[in-house]
Amino acid sequence: MNSLRKEPLGGGSSEPLPVAIIGNGPSGICLSYLLSGNTPYVKSHAVHPHPLLQRKLMETPGVSIMDQDLDYLSEGLEGRCESPVALLFDALLRPDTDFGGDMESVLTWKHEKERTVPHVVLGRNLPGGAWHSIDGSMVTLSQGQWMGLPDLQVKDWMRKKRRGLRNSRATAGDIAHYYRDYVTKKGLEHNFVSGAVVTAVKWEGLEPQDSGAQDSRPLFQVSGFLQNAQDPSPQPFILRARNLVLATGTYDSPARLGVPGESLPFVHHELAALEAAMRAGTVTPASEPVLIVGAGLSAADAVLYARHCNVPVIHAFRRSVDDPGLVFNQLPKMLYPEYHKVHQMMRDQSFLSPGPYEGYLSLPQHQLLLLKEDCQAVFRDPRGGQKAFGVSLVLVLIGSYPDLSFLPGGGALLTMDPSQPLSAKRNPIHVDPFTYQSTHQEGLYALGPLAGDNFVRFVQGGALAAASSLLRKETRKPP
Repeated sequence: MNSLRKEPLGGGSSEPLPVAIIGNGPSGICLSYLLSGNTPYVKSHAVHPHPLLQRKLMETPGVSIMDQDLDYLSEGLEGRCESPVALLFDALLRPDTDFGGDMESVLTWKHEKERTVPHVVLGRNLPGGAWHSIDGSMVTLSQGQWMGLPDLQVKDWMRKKRRGLRNSRATAGDIAHYYRDYVTKKGLEHNFVSGAVVTAVKWEGLEPQDSGAQDSRPLFQVSGFLQNAQDPSPQPFILRARNLVLATGTYDSPARLGVPGESLPFVHHELAALEAAMRAGTVTPASEPVLIVGAGLSAADAVLYARHCNVPVIHAFRRSVDDPGLVFNQLPKMLYPEYHKVHQMMRDQSFLSPGPYEGYLSLPQHQLLLLKEDCQAVFRDPRGGQKAFGVSLVLVLIGSYPDLSFLPGGGALLTMDPSQPLSAKRNPIHVDPFTYQSTHQEGLYALGPLAGDNFVRFVQGGALAAASSLLRKETRKPP
């Protein structure tokens, strides 16, 4: 998976590849599994607890889910996601999980070689994508069983590895290992190229769909380079594909505050910087406080890590502690006790009400104005006054954006509102909800957070929709 393959990356063949996938996280892995001839069918004697869905499934016994009308099957389903196909696939894989049940999937999987669609999956990291960049000891937000991919449950994989879930959740390290193992166990390795950095995508000339046809479709030219730990010199590649799938996630480009001094060397945008400073001894329990800016889960993880290392913390955020939009106010306390502990600290240990948490100071509704070279952080408080604090390190953890700089216009023209920046939560790529093909560009697909699906549990429905569409295209078989 780490070496350059002569086909299709070498560019020696004039025949374009049917599908190129950029991104090797859960979305890309799931799509590769489906395009490799692995086909879902409803078990012959399975009974789904959702009566309407069960009736629809009984109408077409023996017909693959990928050959059915996904719009029709998903109609009437409700859940924690806005994507109808994501709800459908999740309901088939985990029929009653939202009601606390542990019912087996109603799907069975068959490998049908004739359904294989040749493809390549390009990723900067090992299979699993950004999960390999997260501190392995961090615990997943979602329940461990929701992190699984088709036909290999996380709990079964962990049992064989003699690992266990923590309060029904898994560590990021275990999940990264699971995704990498999944690719191997399912025989997908030959489709994956790791260390692949895509630098440009162009829409090429049109290719006739078949001889004598009047209509045609675009070809995509993908160029970039391969980086290999054993070979420091990058190897350029160019490939051509009839269809391009974007599955890069949103962790490429950390969001910035845009304040003066944000580019100073003691200011960082990822938790790994604090871990490195601790290892190097530049930040210790005797240092000035570490400033953590943000009120999301990444900021909470940083607070927890710093507290574990007995490092003093100043925690600043612009919202009120009781803001209903704050993520802590949306998480069940029983499932996420560590995050609710941080939320309690944010409330009880503010500059207005000193509390019992020594070495921690909360600054709610404070706006960072300036970072000075002498490691001073200047804030505007809720009353309009200014405060300055000495700090040893600054972590700005306020979210991240996808990096689609390799696309024309950075991908902005593909979004729901082309006049606004691309954002997984506020302005994702505009796709057809039942094929995940771009509404702006034929042959271009987007999966996962790029299409507005932000949890592993639900990104798989996008892979199902895209695979169904691509299979129809590339095999030209009627449903």
